[in-house]
Amino acid sequence: MHPIYTYIRQTLAGVYPEEETAALAKWILTDVFCLSTTELYAGKDMNFSKNECDRLEDILSRLKRYEPLQYILGKVDFCGLPFEVAPGALIPRPETAELIDWIISDYTDKAGVRILDVGTGSGCIPIVLGKKLKQSKITSWDVSEKALDIARRNKLLNQVDITLAQVDIFDTALPDIHVDVLVSNPPYITEKERSGMERNVLDWEPELALFVPDSDPLLFYRRIAEVGCGILVSGGTLYYEINRAYGKETVQLLEGMGYQSVELRKDMFGNDRMIKAFRP
Repeated sequence: MHPIYTYIRQTLAGVYPEEETAALAKWILTDVFCLSTTELYAGKDMNFSKNECDRLEDILSRLKRYEPLQYILGKVDFCGLPFEVAPGALIPRPETAELIDWIISDYTDKAGVRILDVGTGSGCIPIVLGKKLKQSKITSWDVSEKALDIARRNKLLNQVDITLAQVDIFDTALPDIHVDVLVSNPPYITEKERSGMERNVLDWEPELALFVPDSDPLLFYRRIAEVGCGILVSGGTLYYEINRAYGKETVQLLEGMGYQSVELRKDMFGNDRMIKAFRP
């Protein structure tokens, strides 16, 4: 292996698990310093310039403070598209990509689909849907102006036509809108789960987008479903990313509110993670 690969792993040892130091070392060398796979694994020594050495030391210093590498680099690839990321919005996760794929598979042959995304964050859900469902009309809401700033940059970066608006889903007066699809990946981590989370999430990603009270873990699902009863057309579809610990409870909530054919799906890791339901 490249000697700097070994140096990175040694520097991060004790801060991250061994498998994660290996992944970080490879990511840094291939993404930041553009080493090819051959150069990485051949172990041939290469001279780094002073600027490159300084850049590496800055990255390692920030990683040792548990700052996510995605935030350090300011970018991430998600569903084959480039996204800017910053601490004002969550880093897109692979589970969310699975939720997006579900929507695309259901609507890929349908034109003029009206979609509302609640809690846009980085804009990853509406932007990917806008790219894949090209004739759709997509609106996305978020309460956070910081998140919307990031989403706007990503909208421009990916040249996709979506409407972004600052809206609090708990407001009594919401924009007048009717849609075929309502999708949300809302805050769903309970406060009691905080102790089991990694520092690179707790210390850096926005709490506003992560946590719900222990006393009401379905807070956002209930409210969004209530709103959905008014804005989803008959036969319209509600999609959620959910807390794996509350799959059955979320299904029961939606069925109790009159939604039909409620389907709970597992993610790639075998956890209850996605729900689809129809408004009658």
